[in-house]
Amino acid sequence: MNEHPNYSLLENNNFENVLKKLISKTPNPKTKLKLILHVGTPKTGTTSLQVYLHKKQGKLRKLGILYPNQSHNSEAPKHQWFEKNLTRIHPQNLLDNFAKILASVDENTHTIMLSSEGIYNHWWDFSEDSKKLLLAISNHFEINIWVWFRDPLSFAESFYKQCLRNPVIENITCYGKDLSFADILKDPWFKQRLNYIDFINECENLFGESSLTIFKYQQDTVNTVSKLLGLDTPHDNPTPRHNTSMNEATTELYRMLNRLQLTAKEKEKFVPHLHALNDEAKPYLSRLQMELIDTDSKKEIIQITAKGMTALEKRYYKT
Repeated sequence: MNEHPNYSLLENNNFENVLKKLISKTPNPKTKLKLILHVGTPKTGTTSLQVYLHKKQGKLRKLGILYPNQSHNSEAPKHQWFEKNLTRIHPQNLLDNFAKILASVDENTHTIMLSSEGIYNHWWDFSEDSKKLLLAISNHFEINIWVWFRDPLSFAESFYKQCLRNPVIENITCYGKDLSFADILKDPWFKQRLNYIDFINECENLFGESSLTIFKYQQDTVNTVSKLLGLDTPHDNPTPRHNTSMNEATTELYRMLNRLQLTAKEKEKFVPHLHALNDEAKPYLSRLQMELIDTDSKKEIIQITAKGMTALEKRYYKT
């Protein structure tokens, strides 16, 4: 028998019992707190939203909504610890974070909101034990998943660029590599992230059909959330960040950079220079006549996402 504390917490509902005890110490333990999990997807205004929610923590608290400080990234104040500890199966770390969050709950608090696009990105990396932890959490919170979906072709192109920019990570075979779009579309990890409907079905099976709130990405994520949370007053003017898209020339330079097999720190040194080149190259891009996604890859994306997009339009998107 493994005596590691993380394994003991997985047995005999130990994780759930500890979580229940933490909740019992909150001001209104008999009233189920709502837990909103904003899961992304990537490239749908997630960073802008995280910065906005972090800045509005004070106003949110007055509305009974807690956006916790449990983040280690000042530029994108998100809650990566959530999916990291689920992926690595560290229930004690999850409990430690929940303990800090629940200690901040006051009599006015009715909602806790966590945000990390990594929850979507790593959903298919979660093991059965990870799912059991999620289920235990859902037994003591009213879970609502907020997810934005982008047009698949647009998402695929944008996510491809992000994969090129990212450093190499051992368990993600398409990060930081010299890959064409046709190459990356062969990667199972990348391809799975285009399967929106699979994510929806799994979430509904785990948390229930009413657990998802699904949005079509229309470049208005911050404004949408501002209205939903009651922040859209005459004195509140959301100023979402607008990230500059990486153009075709810069994409090629990232591929060249990835061939050098640099460390994350070494690669980071080039980023400001590549961003500057990205801006300088804009007026001349029409001369290249380049398309990142080839015709066959476009057809494949449309084919593998057609069923899911039809379901989204019929079941979730409001006209």
